[in-house]
Amino acid sequence: MSRRVRRKVARRGKEVVVLPSIPENEDEGLSLHRKEVVDWTRLPDDTVIQLFSCLNYRDRASLSSTCRTWRTLGISPCLWHSLDLRAHKCDSTAAALLASRCANLQKLRFRGAESADAIINLQARGLRGISGDYCRKITDATLSVIVARHEALESLQLGPDFCERISSDAIKAIAICCPKLRKLRLSGIREVDGDAINALAKHCRNLTDIGFIDCLNLDEMALGNVVSVRFLSVAGTTNMKWGLVSQHWSKLPNLTGLDVSRTDIIATAVSRLFSSSKSLKILCALNCQALEEDASFASNNYKGKLLLALFSDVFKGVASLFSDITMKERNVFSNWRKLNNKDKNLDEIVNWLEWILSHSLLRIAESNPQGLDNFWLSQGAALLLSLMQSSQEDVQERAATGLATFVVIDDENASIDGGRAEAVMRDGGIRLLLNLARSWREGLQSEAAKAIANLSVNANVAKAVAEEGGINILANLARSMNRLVAEEAAGGLWNLSVGKSFS
Repeated sequence: MSRRVRRKVARRGKEVVVLPSIPENEDEGLSLHRKEVVDWTRLPDDTVIQLFSCLNYRDRASLSSTCRTWRTLGISPCLWHSLDLRAHKCDSTAAALLASRCANLQKLRFRGAESADAIINLQARGLRGISGDYCRKITDATLSVIVARHEALESLQLGPDFCERISSDAIKAIAICCPKLRKLRLSGIREVDGDAINALAKHCRNLTDIGFIDCLNLDEMALGNVVSVRFLSVAGTTNMKWGLVSQHWSKLPNLTGLDVSRTDIIATAVSRLFSSSKSLKILCALNCQALEEDASFASNNYKGKLLLALFSDVFKGVASLFSDITMKERNVFSNWRKLNNKDKNLDEIVNWLEWILSHSLLRIAESNPQGLDNFWLSQGAALLLSLMQSSQEDVQERAATGLATFVVIDDENASIDGGRAEAVMRDGGIRLLLNLARSWREGLQSEAAKAIANLSVNANVAKAVAEEGGINILANLARSMNRLVAEEAAGGLWNLSVGKSFS
């Protein structure tokens, strides 16, 4: 979902609002040196490769066509370890042109059905991870061909928008074709039947992270057969039979983290899972109405178990995982990232927590249920800001989108919640967003610019953005060749200019 607000303006007599102008030529001071000849081919190779690494794949390919030296450097395997196709249209022709560079490609991000169809033309048989969004039109046939051509896949993620045309048949194909799969996260599938889940249990013996999110129907008994799973998310999934869940999932020998956010789970199911499962340490249940309305439910009766809910202190709960470390609870995520010697198991737990929290907070912000003002002001905004500093790019993007979304009250009338916007500002969110906007990653640029634009509808936030140098940053982004980045940056400049004119 892409929520954005733009301030509305009205004339004051003959006065009109003038948008900030952007100089077209910033190199006038260099005119005296234009006659000097610079031999760019004499730059150190590592410097050139560093420059290449800051470009999207299209600019990288264009730059490498300028001379033989840069062509050789431009196809260096280290530059094509990962590829993000989301910024530009990528059809089969474009993918075929990139194929010669993708022999060592490990990670791929794409957007939309057309890019999905083009993936096989990259001829990247060694791909380890695929992540896609805007997947509503992707079919079983397309997904089956993708996994059949990439048997080495270890991670497959499609979402957070719904994969409406993908069925259990495609999941069976995934299981058969990708025996090395370790992580599978799919959103919005209508039904995940027992045969598909049992195929995963049979063929994917290393599958430790499963997410069937916002699904309509899910076979709870079959999931109890995937004994390798450590982290399981069924957030937003409907028609769950919680009696079967507590009976079968509590027997999973390795289940460490379970995410049931935005479901109708009841207190007795939580109690049974905690009391029956020997391995379960963390249960995330954000925005679970039945659980929150049960006044008799006591969430602190399970020693060694952690329940994360809207009525609990999430920062304090996560901090309790670090029993040997003294740290401020609000800084728990940032302090964990700074640790030099991390416990591997704990590192996997916190990475998973970041992912599920960013996903659920964004979904909650999009639905904007009533009665959550206290949560957003007391810890929700701070959680999003903390997640924006994650080392996981998709977590950063979702957190920034969450900030852009949770402040919006009315899209049509460009109304935002002033208290929420200023809470972001008080917690240092403006500087964090501007730092993200400076990133060379276009996905982060776009989401950060969107958040800045929405927050800047508030006059106090707009002033803070201007004082932090946000106008120059947005002006630079408005020149981007990426249409999404340029549009969001232009929206931010518009909101800032209107705020200044009417302040």
